[in-house]
Amino acid sequence: MSDEPDNLILRMLRDLRAEIGDMRSEMATKRDLVGLGAELRSEMHSLRADVASDIATLQAEDKTTRKELGDQIVGLRRAVMEYHSSVIGHGVLISELEARMRRVEQHLDLPALDPN
Repeated sequence: MSDEPDNLILRMLRDLRAEIGDMRSEMATKRDLVGLGAELRSEMHSLRADVASDIATLQAEDKTTRKELGDQIVGLRRAVMEYHSSVIGHGVLISELEARMRRVEQHLDLPALDPN
């Protein structure tokens, strides 16, 4: 056998070794992962402290602030319900107009404008 296949295989193995070396240099080490875990735990504790602080602040607020917040929520609900009923009302009007238009088209033997 000739030396070419051996050289080709040897070259391919060397290329593979170089690629593996590049991959290892890009991979995170255990130390990196431990550092990321510690950073994540620190951020979680900070977030928990912020949430606990917000809850304590809400509990410490007086009744007038809670009442104002409740009034705002009630107003928002009312506005959403009014908008919803208005939209439904428009939908009913449009449906009635479409039905009336269909009856006129049928009465006058006109082709429907809507291909559906």
